[in-house]
Amino acid sequence: MGLIDRLPEHLKARRTGEAIMAPTAIVGAGIGTSIGVLAGAPLLAAIGLGALAYAAVVGVKLPRGPHARREDRIDPRSLSEPWSRFVQAGLQAQRRFAGVVRSVDPGPIHDRLAEIGTRVDAAVHECWRVARRGDALVAGVRSLDLDDARTQLEAVKRAQPGTGGNASLDQTAQALQAQIDSGERLAKVATNARDRLQLLDARLDEAVARAVELSLQADDVQALSGLGDDVDSLVGDLESLRQGLEEASAAGSVRSEQRHV
Repeated sequence: MGLIDRLPEHLKARRTGEAIMAPTAIVGAGIGTSIGVLAGAPLLAAIGLGALAYAAVVGVKLPRGPHARREDRIDPRSLSEPWSRFVQAGLQAQRRFAGVVRSVDPGPIHDRLAEIGTRVDAAVHECWRVARRGDALVAGVRSLDLDDARTQLEAVKRAQPGTGGNASLDQTAQALQAQIDSGERLAKVATNARDRLQLLDARLDEAVARAVELSLQADDVQALSGLGDDVDSLVGDLESLRQGLEEASAAGSVRSEQRHV
């Protein structure tokens, strides 16, 4: 068994190669070695310092296993609709794929399907994490009470006719408009995330259907290569969606804090 075969399944992905070859990791290794040399350390020690810097950067970039974080424990009932439904659909696809794996006789095809099954597990966990973020984002938009903000803004505009204006009313109108703009941006992000997650759920269902077909027809493990690539791509798309939601949530939190200062 080679070194690659001994890796945990979540590391047998494209992102692992990207992490290993990341320019930032290579630069970090050079900086670490340079620091060691400038500090007067022996050459081997300086190289070791560079290796530690490289390993630290790569470690941050490596994909995490599906059970890496305690909050990743899946509980669809804790979410509102439609996020709960998306997670339930993912869990159903996961169970169907596991059933396909169990139905295949021991051998290379079974083993490869089992490997792909771990990536399906990762996809479902990412689906859960996306759904949690989307649900929280919708709740955050709701807490902004945009209808009330629009009503207040209209009242301020009616109280300040013409072009002269009152500085205090101007500032109030600007603050209310900023609140509305922020909420509308976050609502759009949540809507786009909902639509993308629905599509990605459909792609997961399609992967399961293909697994059923291949388990009955394939006589060569190479026939499963496309399925494995598609599932890896799906996991990557879910990770990107989740990261986008995390960034949007962080930006929304900052704006909310500024609004309440």
